[in-house]
Amino acid sequence: MTSSTYRIQGATGDWEVVIGLEVHAQIATHSKLFSGAATEFGAEPNSQVSLVDAAMPGMLPVPNAECIRQAVRTGMAVGAQINKYSRFDRKNYFYADLPQGYQISQLYHPIVGPGAIEITLDDKDPEGSTKTIGVERIHVEQDAGKLMHDQHPTMSYVDLNRCGVALMEIVSDPDMRSPAEAGAYVRKLRAILRYVGSCDGNMEQGSMRADVNVSVRRPGEPFGTRTETKNVNSVRFVMATIEHEANRQVDVIEGGGTIVQETRLFDPSTGTTRSMRSKEDAHDYRYFPDPDLLPVELEDSFLDDCRASLPELPDAKRHRYESELGLSAYNAGVLTADVETFARFETLLAETASRLGKSVADVATQVANWSLSVAPGVMNALGSEAVAANNTATANAAILEMQSAGTISGGQAKEIYEIVLKTGREPTEIAETEGLKQESDTGAIESTIGEVLAANPDKVEQYRGGKDKLFGFFVGQTMKAMQGKGNPQVVNELLKKKLG
Repeated sequence: MTSSTYRIQGATGDWEVVIGLEVHAQIATHSKLFSGAATEFGAEPNSQVSLVDAAMPGMLPVPNAECIRQAVRTGMAVGAQINKYSRFDRKNYFYADLPQGYQISQLYHPIVGPGAIEITLDDKDPEGSTKTIGVERIHVEQDAGKLMHDQHPTMSYVDLNRCGVALMEIVSDPDMRSPAEAGAYVRKLRAILRYVGSCDGNMEQGSMRADVNVSVRRPGEPFGTRTETKNVNSVRFVMATIEHEANRQVDVIEGGGTIVQETRLFDPSTGTTRSMRSKEDAHDYRYFPDPDLLPVELEDSFLDDCRASLPELPDAKRHRYESELGLSAYNAGVLTADVETFARFETLLAETASRLGKSVADVATQVANWSLSVAPGVMNALGSEAVAANNTATANAAILEMQSAGTISGGQAKEIYEIVLKTGREPTEIAETEGLKQESDTGAIESTIGEVLAANPDKVEQYRGGKDKLFGFFVGQTMKAMQGKGNPQVVNELLKKKLG
């Protein structure tokens, strides 16, 4: 649980917010749910529309098997019940971007039943606290088209490219109690989808968006009336929606009003929500089984194949990083939070271990620190000067190899990495030609130490008289005299011998 409880401070006392999310995730397929039309993002309007999508008379839908497979794999990834029998229903409503006059969805018999997602919360506990959020169901449905209101001064245009695109609607239980919990849930769900490969999770392009259900109540009382804010397309906006809507509802109730169950929209420019339409109950949609589609019945062999195809998931990977690689809970959490992050880390880990002739566990902490602290720091400092193509695992591993061997210092590793990012030159060549190598010659270091001690006889006497803290002074003076190129380990060892 969280270390502190989130409350809305109203004029008449504290209020608790209750949150449930319906996340619409576009299934990562090249064709739509019931037609062979393409799903590529950014295509010319109405260039990816089949006769089925346009609802031409006599056109029958044919289910895309890959969409079913990806929904099942997603359900398995959240530990959910997989329903061997599921059915498509027609949800009837009339809108300009819905040519059929109905949406094919799954209301009564979804393909995926109850599951759960464990989230890690950011609070004062450095390892984070956890909470389990229930997943009520995942069902498969087709998306509608898109209305474009900015193309003509008096008319709205219709783009049907998205019409028929396959979506998974992932419905949570109302288990979240703060904007932070909702944000953590969306981030974790996005990570799982990207690990599995069932959705690219790109919220800016609309391939993942959330309907945010919010209500408020006095702590411990029954749920209040909820509102639903549609199509929120970033984690930050999900959290902002909850913050604004919860406070708005408290103000309405404390002002003597009542909350109306309705659909609302979030305005990113103002950080506020506004009413869109009153919320229709399910029976208003006149759901009934789609007569053109047979029920989906899954065989055990199909389920076994889906299960076998799953990758190592975020929680399992995080626990392995901690137990087998010896990483801290924080580092393991950050490294496994995103597909690209762990992929880069594991590639660099294998390359570094191979170069050093060590096990991945032996070099994991060094690689993790480089990946999470040193490398991002240099890249952020360079900004646009850093060339992404130069940031290869081979170059990074070469730098770590030289650092492990004591050939270069930590500061020199950063300098070399900066040059690599700018120019693409080889790290070993940079170390040689730019003079970025540590001095490990004991003779040269002993000579410098002798000069430092001879120049500071009073401090030598004080050190030998018991002022141990002066050792750092001698190290600093020696490194300064060697222009930072002395091997710190050798400097420390020789100084201890010289000072007795």
